[in-house]
Amino acid sequence: MDLHQLYVFTKVVEHKSFSKAADDIFLSQSTVSSHIHALEKSLNINLFDRVGRESVLTPAGERLYQWALKLLLLKDQAILDLKEGTTDLRGTIRIAASSVPGQFILPKLVKQFRSQYPNASFHINQSSSKNAADKVLSGSVDLGILGEKYENEKLKYIPLLKEKLVLITSKQIEISAPVYIHDIVKYPFIMRSSESGTNAVLEKFLKKHQIHKDQLKTAAVTESGPSLIQLVIQDIGIAIISELAAREYADHQMLNMYDIQDFHDERYFYLVYNVNKTHSMLSKLFIEYVEENGYSHLP
Repeated sequence: MDLHQLYVFTKVVEHKSFSKAADDIFLSQSTVSSHIHALEKSLNINLFDRVGRESVLTPAGERLYQWALKLLLLKDQAILDLKEGTTDLRGTIRIAASSVPGQFILPKLVKQFRSQYPNASFHINQSSSKNAADKVLSGSVDLGILGEKYENEKLKYIPLLKEKLVLITSKQIEISAPVYIHDIVKYPFIMRSSESGTNAVLEKFLKKHQIHKDQLKTAAVTESGPSLIQLVIQDIGIAIISELAAREYADHQMLNMYDIQDFHDERYFYLVYNVNKTHSMLSKLFIEYVEENGYSHLP
């Protein structure tokens, strides 16, 4: 048994597939199978039962998986200890980010992290909050940054920033304060897709005020935050969006921004990771950095 075999083993466990594990770690499927076979032979136990297209852990495999995670973490900690004070750790961190944190939070986090680890690179995939959570669960990305919690025992959430939603309109629309939700349902709305974190918070607020989403006059639905803002600027409709996304446009007099009375549903943006995934040292360092510093320490 060697550490590389254990690493390959953890990837097969995470993906429940030899072929998907091979794609993830850039090996051929035959090489992955050879590593697992050698590991089983050295331990004289079966680690997987082949059930249909999935490879399911045996009880012995489940026990080994927990030990493998501990041993691989210990190896990474030893390497980090030996390299303490250096910045030559290199690799790629794959992140799925929803619209607002992908635009306004992640770039600052990346900048500060790379000031400590300049050889770290990032592969960023922007999608809805739900899709980002699904990618973290499937293991296709290392981390997610999103604006809604999707409860799952495999997902660990770290709060980044608390914020609220606001109403935005074009400069052609002036609404007298205070603004109540029942005063604005007569206007055409620009909506985010159903899988966005913003949409989830908005639907909860509407439900609390006995307003069904179908009662809104929907002029357009978009998955893109920037597209939504441009549709509002062009006076096609109004929208309820993140204050973080709206603030810059309002400060530059490109649109009007309003607080909505009784809308106290503040939300968090979160960093999320899969506790069952075998993370690289760089991913672990990024998680630790966020836990220790969060968004509050960023300029």
